[in-house]
Order: sequence, then C-alpha cells, then structure tokens
Amino acid sequence: MKSPIAAKKPEIIETHGHQRIDNYFWMRERENPAVIEYLNEENAFLKENLKHTEEFQKALFEEIKGRIKEDDQSVPYFKSGYYWYARYEKGSEYPIYCRKANSLDHPEEILLDVNKLAEGKSYYQVGGTSSSPNQHLLAFAADEVGRRIYTIYFKDLSTGELLEDTIPNVTGNLTWASDNQTIFYSKQDPETLRAHQIYRHVLGTPVEEDRLVFEETDDEFSCHVVSTKSEEYIFIHSESTISSEIRFIKSDQPNGDFQLLQPRVPHLEYAADHYDDYFWIRTNDQAQNFKVVKAPISSPSIEHWEDVIPHREHVLLEDFELFSHYLVTQERSNGLVQILIKPWDGSPGHQLEFDDETYTAWISTNPEFNTETLRFGYNSLVSPSSIYDYHMALQTKTLLKQQEVVGGYDQSHYHSARIWAKAPDGVMVPISLVYKKELFRPDGSSPLLLYAYGSYGFSTEAYFSSSRLSLLDRGFVFAIAHIRGGEDMGRHWYEDGKMLKKKNTFTDFIACAEHLIEEKYTSTPHLYAMGGSAGGLLMGAVMNMRPDLFHGLIASVPFVDVVSTMLDESIPLTTGEFQEWGNPKDKEYYDYMLSYSPYDNVTAKDYPNLLVTSGLHDSQVQYWEPTKWVAKLRELKTDNNLLLLHTNMDAGHGGASGRFNALKELAMEYTFLFHLEKIVP
Repeated sequence: MKSPIAAKKPEIIETHGHQRIDNYFWMRERENPAVIEYLNEENAFLKENLKHTEEFQKALFEEIKGRIKEDDQSVPYFKSGYYWYARYEKGSEYPIYCRKANSLDHPEEILLDVNKLAEGKSYYQVGGTSSSPNQHLLAFAADEVGRRIYTIYFKDLSTGELLEDTIPNVTGNLTWASDNQTIFYSKQDPETLRAHQIYRHVLGTPVEEDRLVFEETDDEFSCHVVSTKSEEYIFIHSESTISSEIRFIKSDQPNGDFQLLQPRVPHLEYAADHYDDYFWIRTNDQAQNFKVVKAPISSPSIEHWEDVIPHREHVLLEDFELFSHYLVTQERSNGLVQILIKPWDGSPGHQLEFDDETYTAWISTNPEFNTETLRFGYNSLVSPSSIYDYHMALQTKTLLKQQEVVGGYDQSHYHSARIWAKAPDGVMVPISLVYKKELFRPDGSSPLLLYAYGSYGFSTEAYFSSSRLSLLDRGFVFAIAHIRGGEDMGRHWYEDGKMLKKKNTFTDFIACAEHLIEEKYTSTPHLYAMGGSAGGLLMGAVMNMRPDLFHGLIASVPFVDVVSTMLDESIPLTTGEFQEWGNPKDKEYYDYMLSYSPYDNVTAKDYPNLLVTSGLHDSQVQYWEPTKWVAKLRELKTDNNLLLLHTNMDAGHGGASGRFNALKELAMEYTFLFHLEKIVP
C-alpha cells in the first residue's frame, strides 16, 4: 500500500517581514471532507503496515488488561458522615461512585454508575463531581465528545432521579455553597475554550437566569472555583503562567460580593486554604522555591503575610495540608519527594522515610481536620502504587491497599536506579530507569525506551506501571529523563527550560540519550524515545536536531506547529501560554521559536521510524498539528523508515474513554516498538 500523499495548497504566512510557506495549512478545515478522507487514509496505511501484528496486538492488549484487577475499588475516605469510594465491576469500562453511611459495614449506596450513563456512546467522561453539604444531592459533569466541554447534571440521592436543572457547555469545574441550593461553576470561551467566567446557579431556576459573578478579561489568565478544606469559604482562582489572584466569599453567603485576597502582580504566584482565623498560603513571594505564609482573614493582602515555612534555596515546597494539630508539607529535594509533619505546638517535626532509590510520594485525600491520621501515597518504578494511613503522633504507618498485579508480580526480579547525565552547559540531569535483571544485557544491545515531558513545570515522576511490564518482560529498559522545563529539581529547573531557554529541554534529553549509550544501557540501533503533547514537541525537536540518535520515536498528540499555533489567538490555550513559550508577535520570540518548531524545521534528510497519534476532537493540541507534520515529513524525508499516523476519530487529547479502551492504543504503540526490535512473531 502506497503512503498517503496530501494535497499541497501553499499558504503564505508573513510575520515580522519574514515569509513562511505552509503547504498544509488547509488541514485545519475540520468540516472539509478532504481532511477526513486524508485522516482515514493515514489510519488505513497504519493498519496495513501493522497488519501482520494484528493478532499480536490483540494478545498484547489482553496481556496488559489481564494484569489489571477488574473488580477493583479505591480506598474509602471519610467525610461528612460517609465513607466515599469508587469501584469497578468485572468487564466494565467505567467507575461506579459509591458511599456508605458512618461505617464500612453499612449498606452501599450507588451514587453514579458511569457504565449506564455511557451506554451507546463512543466516548463518555465524567469530570467534576460534588455532593451538596447536606449530602442529599450530587452534581456531576459529563463530556460525550472528548473536547472537554461538559454538561452539569444534578441527581437527587434519596430518589435516584435527575433534576430538571442542566447546565450545558461548561468546563466541568463546580462547587456548592453551604445553603445546598447554590452552585458556582466556570464556563469557557466557545472558541478558545479558555475558562473565563464564573456563574452562580440556584436550583430550580432557569439556567438563563444564572448570574455572572466574575469574568476574567485578561486573555493570559483562566479561572476556576473551589471550596476550602473547611468548606467555610469559596475561592475564585485566576491564574496565568506567572501570576495568581484569589477572590473569596463566605460559603454561607453565596449572594455576597467576592473580595480580593491579594491583587495580581506579575511573577507573584499563590494558592490558599483556610483554617481558624487565617488564610494559609503557598507563595513564591521573594521565594523562588515557594514558602508557606499565613494572613488574617480580616486583612489578607501581602503586607500582612507572615512566614510559617520559610523559603529554602534547595527545597521546592510543592503542597501542604492543614490539620488541627499539624501542618504537613510535600517538598522536593534533589529531585525526590519528601513529606514532613510539623506539630503546631512547637515540638520537633519529622519526615517520612522511603526506601527506593528513585520513587514518588504524595499527600493523598485528607478531608478531615480533627484527626491524627495522614493519608499518603507511594510508589516507585518497581513498587506498585500503595495507599497508607500514617499516625502522626505515634509515627506508625498502616498499608491500606497496594495495587494488585493480577497473575503475580515479583519485585525482586526488577532493578531500578537513578543515574546522572551531563548537559552541554555542565548541568547534571537525573535519569530514572528500570529493567528486568535476567534480561538486561550490559553490552549496549538492550532495547531502551526513553520517556520525558519537560514543560509547564510538571515533574515527571518515577511511578509503577503494570502495563510497562510488557516492555520489561521482553527485555526493554525503561528510562525517564528528568529534563529542564519540569520542576523535578526545583523551580529554577522549570525556569531554565521555558521561553528563551526552551532549547535546554531538548539538549538535556539528547544528553540523557547519549549518556545511556555511553554507559552501555543501549545503543542507537536499539534506542527509542516517547513523549506526548508538549513531550511530543520534544520528540519533534530532538528528531530534527539528532535524527541519527534514535531508531524510532513515538509522538502522542504532539504540539509541533509551535509558531503558527502561538500566532493564532483563536486556538485554545494560545493566549494562556505566552509566558510558557513566548509571544511570537515579539520578533525575538518569533525567531527563537522558529529555530526549534518541529514542523517548521522538517528538511530533506533521513529520519528515524516514527509513530504519531492524534485525536480529532483534541481541545489542547488541535488534530491538524500532527497531521500537517506527518504530511510534510512524507513529502521531504529521504529514508524508507516507517512513518505512521493514527488519529482517533472519536476522542480528544486524553485518548479513548474508559479504563480498557485506551490500552488498545498502548498495545499498538508497544507493538510498533516490538516490530522495530523484531520481537513481534
């Protein structure tokens, strides 16, 4: 089967006196039948090229699915007189949300069976869910397309019936006031999908009468609404990449006017919670790695902020949790998470101890104030995800649940480690890796998949994956490059990998790949790379910079048409990301972004084997970006390596809905790697 050839319709785009010719600009015409025809042709081409692996893919899907406990349940947490949890039934794709009154021995009450709601639909996703303070009503948001445009529904939990109230075309973000009748929710701009409005709805009234209580007019900001842990206050958060602003009202005064906590200031970020007579605030005010301060509710602006946990140069303060007798912080030092407990009475604090060389830990669900128990989570590349209760006074922990790997899993057969690669500027970049001991070959002949993200300050955690065992058990090494652009090593790690320093992200990744080769973990004929979204941008950039370094790459929903997207303020996310990538209307940023934009830098040369995935309804990376990129690569590349594009015609940025459907795409991606390694039968 011949590869699809896309029609070329030159579009001249002139910026700062510089002209770019985009032959595939027309592909953004979503309603154009020629676009759909081309996407279908690419899907058919992929299917034909991987036809000999179809049985293997099916078997691999069943293998991956088979490790997942189908009749599973989350660990219940106690709040407002109920134990809350979600469970799955054997053969079901979607969760069932449940609760039990007062005791786990009491009868189960099913709040929401998403399987029934999803019947007959190719896509269904429940977003925000929230019970009313009196626990009589449930509000939930559902998306039936995958574009993250939700409808809010209300369910009477005593009768099981849905109320007539429905609120369409919203973000899915919602919270109740304490009167059990009022709900606040956020709406997005219908074109850009930027969350920019907060509305107030009173049950039983027409949605057309909902009052707009806040509108974010700055295109670089988005907004959402939340309740404090105490449920005494409702916050409206306005946020850009570099600035924050919070407004608040008492939850029992939903008709009141929102007050400013602290007006927005460029480069001042903060988030708050409430306890007693204070707002407790995590902020970067004169604190690059953040600190915790408190402010009296009566006068909460910055001049009244008092340090509680001061700034530390080498410790990133990621999160905190308030209890009646303790302040708990989640911090990151030397790239690893630490959880610290600080008693309010001034007695010595302490931190939790973890054993693995590379791991991740997190503060879990802790809705209660008056408790000695902290719930936290832990896993590593070799340790399945676990939930613990930790008694903060006795300093003892109880394992509540560890992820079950159906069919058995012996941690002793696998080895994880953390090593360091030197970037071109001398910075040391951590790499977390794992492999099966008996299959690893220390002569450089082992296949290795190197994964990274490296944007938005998101730290890439060393986490356990039962699906990944299908790679490890076939001899693959799996490695994570903790490159700049994330916050893995602190706030400076992020700031040194964005804007006019973005190329550090790419050169860090290349340095990690080269180091893995030098240390004989793998070699170029067996080296593969994978990244999605902004990580897909990473794949495109490094493929242009060092196409000789990799045998194959997987780019999932890749952000590759950087300049054109950031020039178009009608596209979702664009205006909110000027402080991440820069605004190309400024020539300095235009020139810099143009120098690395994957689509703009495709040239006539040999490229590695490449699998690209996309979603037709993607609200974050529009489907035309990966589609144009593949078309241009087909036109210009000089090799005979595989170039495959798979577009999910029924889903968006997150792929297929349901817990098992997405595994079919993962099985296809793994099969692509196994095919290149000649592992597929």
